[in-house]
Amino acid sequence: MDAIASNLEESRSSDFTEQRPSKRRKIESENQAAEICSARSTDLKRRWRTESEQQIYSSKLVEALHRVTRRTASPPAKSSINGRKVRETADTVLAVAAKGKTRWSRAILTNRLELKLKNHKKAKPAGNCFRPKKLKIRYETRKLPTVQRKVQTLGRLVPGCRKISFPNLLDEATDYIAALQMQVRAMTAVAELLAGTPADQQQSFRTNS
Repeated sequence: MDAIASNLEESRSSDFTEQRPSKRRKIESENQAAEICSARSTDLKRRWRTESEQQIYSSKLVEALHRVTRRTASPPAKSSINGRKVRETADTVLAVAAKGKTRWSRAILTNRLELKLKNHKKAKPAGNCFRPKKLKIRYETRKLPTVQRKVQTLGRLVPGCRKISFPNLLDEATDYIAALQMQVRAMTAVAELLAGTPADQQQSFRTNS
């Protein structure tokens, strides 16, 4: 009996020692995941809030608007472009400034590329074949709970984030809102700078930028 009891104790101790490394690895992996999440959250909080990022974006935006103005100008030359072109250019420059690290920036760049390709093709005739589908989607959306409906609305507002998990959606929305706030500050500064300078100095500013 003593031999049997000693064998049982040895087998239990060996099983315990075999399970300990797996538990340690699990704890280490969880700690690493938590560290990665915390580092990502701090990085998201710092992004788009520095003065250097705003200055870089402002210079790139002025260059892009100047190129668009030169392409769309017709004789006699005009220095103004419509608001849609300004918004599209500002969003494209913002997505380029994000360097493709976020889903919303990649979605904006992909959307711009698809629009350019569609412009070279013939437009399809408008029909009523999609209306029942849209009505069905709206009816199904109304049946959803309030929280889930708001999450879907947020996913539609952030580019490229309609079908992602809720934590990833919050990260993307946080980064996108911070980027838009920086965009507003930069465009306000550029508008004030151009409004306070004469026309000849504006032209020299655009050529030098």
